[in-house]
Amino acid sequence: MSMNVGSSGGSNAEPEPMMEMNMTPLIDVMLVLIIMLIITIPKANHSVNLNMPVGTPPPPTKEPVVITIDVDFDGTILWDNQVIPDRPTLESKLMTVAAQADQPEVHLRPNKLVSYDAVAGVMASAQRLGVTKIGLVGNEQFQ
Repeated sequence: MSMNVGSSGGSNAEPEPMMEMNMTPLIDVMLVLIIMLIITIPKANHSVNLNMPVGTPPPPTKEPVVITIDVDFDGTILWDNQVIPDRPTLESKLMTVAAQADQPEVHLRPNKLVSYDAVAGVMASAQRLGVTKIGLVGNEQFQ
């Protein structure tokens, strides 16, 4: 008794062509490409790049002019101890500061109990109008 293994067409029939593709080399190439991609991706950087001045700045030749803006606990804004009645008045004063060639320093002093919106509104107006020398004074009360 003999057994015919292989094709059913007889012993002298040609073997059938292979109908499926060999996937092993393709998978190997894809794995190598994935590894290369992972290696070449830069590390995620969650920092803010700032252009800092190089060296020490020269000492000022004259004392800077200082404008103090106080924000009281109820949101009242004071410009050098004078009450500012509304936002357009504040913005007109900030525009005059921004228009000067040598801008005066603006010191913003918020009260400890004031809402964030009032202080953020003053800072946003100053930034939008071009005031560049602005700083918060009295931060030690928030610690």
